[in-house]
Parts: sequence; C-alpha cells; structure tokens
Amino acid sequence: MTEEWLDFVVKCRAGETHDYDIVEGSMDDDTVWNYVKDFLNDKLPRNVFRAYAEFKNPTHQISFHTLKALKCLRFERSEILS
Repeated sequence: MTEEWLDFVVKCRAGETHDYDIVEGSMDDDTVWNYVKDFLNDKLPRNVFRAYAEFKNPTHQISFHTLKALKCLRFERSEILS
C-alpha cells in the first residue's frame, strides 16, 4: 500500500476514471476503506492512514478494465464443487 496506491484508490472512490487496461495490487477491504473514507474527510492524516493500513493483510486483486485486457484471458478448465 504505497503512496501511489492510496492516491489511486482515493481518485477511483471519488469517481475519477483512468486509462489503465489492467490494475493489479492490494484491494481495499471494508476496514481499509473506512481508513480511506476518514482520509478523504480529513479525519485521518496520510501518515496515520499508512500506520493503520500497514498492519492489515490486504487481498491481492487483478482488475480488468477494457476489452483489450479481457482478451489476455484464456479459459482453461472448470470444476464442480459440492
């Protein structure tokens, strides 16, 4: 969760768009999102956000944003789970 990551998440959550085909990195779960909201509302300084977020174990995600990105995927198999 770098400074660049925080800035990107804040912009996305504020409704700004981007031109990336694929975005990969830490996913802001509900707890981290609460920190981001507090940061956005000037209730949490950047350095405090970083201190809180550093103790979280974020989920890694890969997000496909364009048709060009989706063309990179190839179906390999499926499994039935019971």
